[in-house]
Amino acid sequence: MAHLKTEQGSHDPGMHAERLAGRTQEVFFSPVEEANLVYPGSFEVDFNERAEFDAAELDIRAINLKIRELMSQGRGTIVVRNPLAKHSLGVGILNRLNLYFEGSLGYFGVGLIDGPNVRISGRVGWSCAENMMAGTVVVEKNAGSCFGAALRGGDLVCRGDVGARTGINMKGGSIIVGGRTGVFSGFMMQRGRMVVLGDAGKNLGDSMYDGTIYVGGEIASLGVDAVPGELTDLDVAWLERKLEQYGLEAPNGVGNLHKIVAGKQLWNYDNLEPAEKKMVL
Repeated sequence: MAHLKTEQGSHDPGMHAERLAGRTQEVFFSPVEEANLVYPGSFEVDFNERAEFDAAELDIRAINLKIRELMSQGRGTIVVRNPLAKHSLGVGILNRLNLYFEGSLGYFGVGLIDGPNVRISGRVGWSCAENMMAGTVVVEKNAGSCFGAALRGGDLVCRGDVGARTGINMKGGSIIVGGRTGVFSGFMMQRGRMVVLGDAGKNLGDSMYDGTIYVGGEIASLGVDAVPGELTDLDVAWLERKLEQYGLEAPNGVGNLHKIVAGKQLWNYDNLEPAEKKMVL
């Protein structure tokens, strides 16, 4: 397994100085306790050990088992050719790994993962990277609805357009969309950051509890309790670093992105009077 640096490198960019409202979900580990940061049964892999296989004639179960078999052999870079938009490929990988799909995935691709770096050369269907914990997923073309549903960590990137309900119930990590996003994106968002470089559909950030959404294009409408926020120097610095990392650019510059945050009127919804509830909704 890769060794962690002993210094607190995550503090260097300055984001830890940002004051976040609500209860924090940050958990800090001691880098010397690396054994506690891996899953039982995870494999020691070498990224320089590469393997490829053709998935055209294999069913879903056989493809996922083949990926695990190659990991057990120490292969740290695996290329899957001709996935043919099959569903539920690359799911449940709790291991450091370079995983490349040469083609498109169907529904629920690379869900429930913690650690791998995934690149998909084609498109993905609904609920790509659902409940992702850590790692990176980069989709070169377009994505379906519920992109990054319940995302908890890592970076999820789509260079094209995505469907409705992007980042629904998002709990952490980053979602970056190079094109447009559909209606109800950021619905019930709780944590994390979403960047949409194109236009956003109706009801953006509806019922969001916390987190931040940045939009480079036009916003059709904001959802319940989603309000404009002030773009800070920390926002700009983070956005510049993150977009540069994936070779993306804001259409009118990072400084002109719209920032959307939670209005926090729903935080104490159960304590409101009936008339007050109608005003919020």
